[in-house]
Amino acid sequence: MNIETIKAVLDACYQAKRIRDLLPALPKGVTSSYIHYLDTIESLERQGARVKVSDISSALSLPRPGVTRTVKEMEEKGYLYKHTSQTDGRITYVSVTQAGKQLSQKYNEQYFNQLAPFLNEISEEDADCTIRTIDKLYKIMAERRITVD
Repeated sequence: MNIETIKAVLDACYQAKRIRDLLPALPKGVTSSYIHYLDTIESLERQGARVKVSDISSALSLPRPGVTRTVKEMEEKGYLYKHTSQTDGRITYVSVTQAGKQLSQKYNEQYFNQLAPFLNEISEEDADCTIRTIDKLYKIMAERRITVD
């Protein structure tokens, strides 16, 4: 990839962040990561998993200490419930509370259902290509941090 293309790709990433900033405002004290965590937990549960912090960490490719901190915040605010395994007291599971389900539904289902018709001109193939490209770019950038002295 030549330098001009690299710059254009990074400009597009900046534009993507600006698009993300256009999502509806969240309630006071709620961050976008809460919505992402709720979505991830619900997805894992639909697959039949009893979700642990390590599962969230793996699914989101995030360090476990940060996930633990966010899960604790979400539990304190009533969006998640932590419970210990009945068979192994060392294992703690995470579940979405009714308040968490309502938050998730409002900001996932309702918003994205309203948004979907406006995005009809973007094909699934184009969206998948964009996702793959951003994933590759992130992995490369994260693995090969370059500093300029």
